[in-house]
Amino acid sequence: MSTTIIEKTVEVEPTAINVWVEKRNIFIELTDGRIIGFPANRFKILKSATDEQLKEVTLRLNGYALRWESLDEDITVPGIVAGNFQLLYEK
Repeated sequence: MSTTIIEKTVEVEPTAINVWVEKRNIFIELTDGRIIGFPANRFKILKSATDEQLKEVTLRLNGYALRWESLDEDITVPGIVAGNFQLLYEK
């Protein structure tokens, strides 16, 4: 008699538990402990934002999105983790 064990993996989309801005770079801390950062100039609206506007970022949708209310801009955390950026990297 043989037994077959089937393992089912459940993929969970990454969510953020913290977000902050340093020198025009946005950083997110994920629930799995990773910290991911990206330059603001990777997104059209963020590229034109002032330093003060960038720092107004908040977490929304239980950590699935970043929100800049004064800029009317939302970016999804899974999109950031996947590397989905609007603009080519510019210094």
